[in-house]
Amino acid sequence: MDELAPDLPVRPAEKLITFVKDRPGHDRRYAIDATKIKTELGWTPAQTLEGGLRETIEWYLSHQDWWQPLLSGEYQEYYRRVYA
Repeated sequence: MDELAPDLPVRPAEKLITFVKDRPGHDRRYAIDATKIKTELGWTPAQTLEGGLRETIEWYLSHQDWWQPLLSGEYQEYYRRVYA
């Protein structure tokens, strides 16, 4: 984020990460073994996790007109009314 969005008001962007306490019984490990899909179907991901995250961030940065309205007071009030 620091590289792709240098005008963020919080730097480094890592400061925006909030860690929460795990829920009781919550899995501590999410490891995926993709051996079966690779051996039986010949599938491998076309994108790395890092590459996919970068492309996602770049999309959001270049399509601010899509998400900016979600920050408006009108939308926030609608969200509170419907989901609170």
